Amino acid sequence: MDFSQYLLSILIWLPVIGGVMLLVAGDGGDARSSKASTMRIIALGMSLLTFVLSIALYKWFDNAETGMQFIERYSWIPALNAYYYLGIDGISAPLILLTTFITPLVVLTSWDVIKVRPAQFFAAFLILEGLMIGVFSALDGLLFYVFWEAMLVPMFLIIGVWGGERRIYATLKFFLYTFLGSVLMLVAFIYLYGQTGSFDMFGWMNLPIGLTAQKFIFIAFLLAFAVKVPMWPVHTWLPDAHVEAPTGGSVILAAIMLKMGGYGFLRLSLPMVPDGSAYFSGLVIALSLIAIVYIGFVALMQKDMKKLIAYSSIAHMGFVTLGFFLLWSIQSGSSGAGLGMTGGMVQMVSHGLISGAMFLCVGVLYDRVHSRQIADYGGVANTMPVFAAFMVLFSMANAGLPGTSGFVGEFMVIIASFKANFWFAFLAASTLVLGAAYTLWMVKRVVYGEVANDKVAELEDLNMREFVVLAVLAVAVLVIGLWPAPLVDMMNVTIDQLIQQIGQSKL
Repeated sequence: MDFSQYLLSILIWLPVIGGVMLLVAGDGGDARSSKASTMRIIALGMSLLTFVLSIALYKWFDNAETGMQFIERYSWIPALNAYYYLGIDGISAPLILLTTFITPLVVLTSWDVIKVRPAQFFAAFLILEGLMIGVFSALDGLLFYVFWEAMLVPMFLIIGVWGGERRIYATLKFFLYTFLGSVLMLVAFIYLYGQTGSFDMFGWMNLPIGLTAQKFIFIAFLLAFAVKVPMWPVHTWLPDAHVEAPTGGSVILAAIMLKMGGYGFLRLSLPMVPDGSAYFSGLVIALSLIAIVYIGFVALMQKDMKKLIAYSSIAHMGFVTLGFFLLWSIQSGSSGAGLGMTGGMVQMVSHGLISGAMFLCVGVLYDRVHSRQIADYGGVANTMPVFAAFMVLFSMANAGLPGTSGFVGEFMVIIASFKANFWFAFLAASTLVLGAAYTLWMVKRVVYGEVANDKVAELEDLNMREFVVLAVLAVAVLVIGLWPAPLVDMMNVTIDQLIQQIGQSKL
């Protein structure tokens, strides 16, 4: 039996089955019981096994292949001509690897933090992992939509059950924003199905569509993906969701779920409606630059560490959408289009690592002091020197320090912006100043200075579990920052092919 033939299905359904097992077994309601400890071990084992199997995906992935790889296609709903159709390319493979890499770290982070119903908590994360991998693998529109909507449910529960005091408000806002945007995407899918009689995404990509129809389809996609990124001005759900979510929920939300908006633009919007994308490219670039500059200033004003990092995420994701839509502003034949898209992809992976690490750092402090307010800290380096070293490293990466992954993607997008328009590049580069301002200002007030109060004076440094999680993320951030070639090589051929596809009008 060819193991690789079923690898994507295994990656999707292994964590889902593990999550269902945890739900069925339960933990008896006592987080300190031996049964609850067993459930934690099972959750960690399932997530690590999924990660190990995803390494096989990286090993067997052919960087020179232009088409989809690891394809699986079986009849699913014959009456609708819908298929269980999976496959990956250089755009989806890095995001699947990011998902399987982050999930075991989240399980470790939440190991003894969750005091209520831990089995159900870890089950929600495992099921969420499988559904997110499904989004990145699906090549059938109906299957894509099912995975896209289904993953909202575990995250809804993670925030709504294990979140903070205003968790109900935050989770309803998160659900309504993302669900309403997705409904319009479903309308676009139904229109495309009516034109082709199939949910096959490749059939949709080859379908000739008039400009008016392309505009409406692009708007439907834009509203779905802009909310998920999130882009200004539909970003307001994110800070609330981050503040109220438990640390593990914030990490998954920032590291993986936001990337689905960027992935949707590359998988659906750009290749399916290239003329509509070209028509609205100026709008998307403008919204991206507003996010980069305006939200950077908003981050400067935050007093809550989680809110500051949440707004920072919005600003950094603005680089992703900017890089993707620079294509039509760059002179034909220039290498800038590919550079912008590659930079956007690298930025997505890098932001997943850095933002996840930053939220974990806040979680470490919150577990000890039970406050996220910057004013309640000061002089943490005096009592937690190892933690302080990690927090400074991740903060410098967040500010785009050369040698870290935070620099690579942003630099590529800025160079591509120069090839398009000087002012695009000028505004985009302002994030290097703003990012340093709000991130290092937070570090100065939290990590350095005199010990602020008795609670800070009594802080204990990282335990072994926390150290391992942050050290693994630190290594990943430095490796991509110093040697991004393996990541870039994985996506180059796919991005070149995508640019050729976008350049062919459907009118």
